[in-house]
Amino acid sequence: MIAFDWLTLLIVIAGVIAVVMPTVGYLTLAERKVSAWVQDRLGPNRVGPFGLLQPLADGGKFFLKEAPIPRHVDKIFFLLAPAVSMAIALVALAVVPWGGTQPPPDPVATQGVEPAAVVQQYADTQGGYAKSFNGVIVPGLDVGVLVVFALGSLAVYGVILGGWSSDNKYSLLGSLRSSAQIISYEIPLGMSVVGVLLFSGTLNLEGIIQWQKQHGWFVLFQPLAFLLFMVSVYAECNRLPFDLPEAEQELVGGYLTEYGSLNFGMFMLGEYTHMITTSLLMTVVFWGGWSLFGLEDRVTDPIWGAVVKCLILVTKTGFFLFLYLLVRWTIPRFRFDQLMGLAWKVMIPLSLLHLLAVMLVRQYSLSNWVLTAISVGLFLAAGVYAVAFGTGPNNAPRRRVISSPSPPVGEGLGVRGS
Repeated sequence: MIAFDWLTLLIVIAGVIAVVMPTVGYLTLAERKVSAWVQDRLGPNRVGPFGLLQPLADGGKFFLKEAPIPRHVDKIFFLLAPAVSMAIALVALAVVPWGGTQPPPDPVATQGVEPAAVVQQYADTQGGYAKSFNGVIVPGLDVGVLVVFALGSLAVYGVILGGWSSDNKYSLLGSLRSSAQIISYEIPLGMSVVGVLLFSGTLNLEGIIQWQKQHGWFVLFQPLAFLLFMVSVYAECNRLPFDLPEAEQELVGGYLTEYGSLNFGMFMLGEYTHMITTSLLMTVVFWGGWSLFGLEDRVTDPIWGAVVKCLILVTKTGFFLFLYLLVRWTIPRFRFDQLMGLAWKVMIPLSLLHLLAVMLVRQYSLSNWVLTAISVGLFLAAGVYAVAFGTGPNNAPRRRVISSPSPPVGEGLGVRGS
């Protein structure tokens, strides 16, 4: 294990939290501004210039507004649920790079080398890596991808606790929907990343960035995997068109029905923080992280080089955050059967076929561009299959409509027949 400098670690944690918290607040403003832009209206523009102080007003309202707790709820778990959702979302940021990084050193070769020399070489490589600064809270973690997925899967506990402890049938139904949704979409989410791991040969996120810097971004070679990954994280974050757990038409407010004030704010903080984490993850795993076709190497000064890498990563992440906001006001919500059918009938089979293609390309040492062609072919084949054998438009009735016979003339109008 790398020996941490605890003072540096605490400073980095405080800095990341100090950036994430205001970003979450202004994401709420950005969402309202993007929705206003899409719907051709103004959005918040009264509190501060251009409405820039609106997040501060919303935050003050959360703290000052009364937080009633219904008598029938389980108070311990009722209060624990939003804290769990917020804490898990924040902890997941620990292993996701937010700036320039370098991969941990490879294992030291031991064959034909004296044990003392092996130990010394290992100490030298690890010591050099420990002295370098990486833009990640926990650098050198060999299972970084698994840690992110493990923490992301725990988010469902906050939702389940919120729905169950509310002792409300609408809240409970919303939490049950959420558990089914998150568990289902975790399968294509994990399968889409396996191809990346087979090429990079590591679960370390810094190592994945380094592979892309040397060979090219994974989105160029595995566009289908990126598409599956992006759709899956939208479902993991309960964002439209996958926000079935809080669909107002059927469930009032879903698992959030009984929550208000600061407790509701903690749920929203967890959701928007998870959006930031997954946007960073899409950038790191598929879009090269802090690399931009060698532009970052043209800056020779180490300090300015770190600033350029951080700006590149933040710009890519900001694009995916904007995409989150734009999709919400573009695609209508799915029905629950459509949502589950998309996961089990479309995305999981596609992810399995894509993984098979990755294994064949790696086994026979084919060009990476062959995998690009296969990914595009699988996507087009899925579209052709849907058109040829699909069930028609999403709003088509699921059962054959049988028209009722017309009533006799005068019946139902209060007119007696002859």
